[in-house]
Amino acid sequence: MTLYRKQLKSLHLWKTQSNRKPLVLRGARQVGKTTLVNTFANNYSQYIYLNLEKKADADYFTNYNNAKNLLEALLITHRLQPIANNNTLLFIDEIQECPQAIAMLRYFYEDIPELHVIAAGSLLEHALSKVKSFPVGRVQYLYIAPLNFQEYLLANNMTVLLDKLNEIPVNKSVHFVALKAFNQYALIGGMPEIVQQYTNQQNISSLSDIYESIWTSYRDDVPKYAKNRTEEKVIKHLLKTAPLYLDSRITFQRFGNSNYRSREVGESFRALDDAKIIQLIYPGTSVDFPLIEDFKKSPRLQFLDTGLLNYALGIQTELLEINDLSNSYKGALLPHLITQELISLQEKSYKKPNFWVRQKKDAQAEIDLVYPYKGLIVPIEIKSGKVGKLRSLHQFIERAPHPYAVRMYAGAFSIEKHKTPNGTLFYLMNLPYYLTTYLDQYLAYFISQTEKYE
Repeated sequence: MTLYRKQLKSLHLWKTQSNRKPLVLRGARQVGKTTLVNTFANNYSQYIYLNLEKKADADYFTNYNNAKNLLEALLITHRLQPIANNNTLLFIDEIQECPQAIAMLRYFYEDIPELHVIAAGSLLEHALSKVKSFPVGRVQYLYIAPLNFQEYLLANNMTVLLDKLNEIPVNKSVHFVALKAFNQYALIGGMPEIVQQYTNQQNISSLSDIYESIWTSYRDDVPKYAKNRTEEKVIKHLLKTAPLYLDSRITFQRFGNSNYRSREVGESFRALDDAKIIQLIYPGTSVDFPLIEDFKKSPRLQFLDTGLLNYALGIQTELLEINDLSNSYKGALLPHLITQELISLQEKSYKKPNFWVRQKKDAQAEIDLVYPYKGLIVPIEIKSGKVGKLRSLHQFIERAPHPYAVRMYAGAFSIEKHKTPNGTLFYLMNLPYYLTTYLDQYLAYFISQTEKYE
């Protein structure tokens, strides 16, 4: 069974565009880019697949500097007919291996617009410095992440539950079932190979070798984007130690009990960030839109996939028995997964979610996430417990130009009216964490419903 990916809708729209540009799929290795395109290729009568990690495929771009001649050679080699009526898809996989291929995208767009071209690159940022003429304005992007919870439900044939979750507000009758399914998703994660294996066997113990294989492949990739041997060593150190710092903001100097300097660690983290394996999430300090990241403050870490992170931390057995993810791994696992869910919604452009801090003497505060919505910066706390204990949220609300806040937790959906200790009125939407991917729809519903409380 082929896993359904939500980006298929975007690919079908791209196919029908009159001013279609070559499409570049971006995302970390093993998130399903190749499988996605192979599935989409069923919509074409002719399909050419090139993997530029193979010299024979890369040689087309080193031997031909004319797009029409290159296409003619491909058609002859693959025993295909001349292209006509939007019937041919060319997929260039691992395009970061060949700078000439990246530059050629421009000429496919300008000289052969009737040819449909998709490229994929997992380490594309590291290849751009080698491209003399990047086709700015002549390509489109589509970002691919691990499967989110909606895709996970489809993979497990839980379409009835998914249909119920699409109803806003959610029916309370599905809460227990949805919570159980999301906790299982939190344990396994969204890496396609892992989800595929689990749906086939329903056996968590069978997944260890795949988790290890994926981590090993990331370690093996390090020489491809490290600038020198020292950076290779630092990156491998980060891959080994970074999971242990999930529950705290980090500093670069001597990270992971090492002797590495701040500059060395920072550059290595940024290389991993470009590869989307470990990303740096920086805070904002303003309550006004737009949110501006403060790169002078300490970031926290966001890993590609929570399932891989669970494996690296060795906490999967612990998670089997947990009912409220707010309590898992010092309370840090759930904010990580919710951030991953929000990242999965990014397709056409890419901006990492942020958190919020206020650091003044005797008045430190931190909000798990802040979310931009229609000119507002909405604070999101991710925890259970009494509303009165949400001290950081209260500090944010007392400074914000709007009265809306969100708490994501294991409880049922509700909207409440509250006041901060200083008497500022605000509305709180309590949102079950399995509804993260519906956040935009729920914010619209939430704000429209607050009129009832006036």
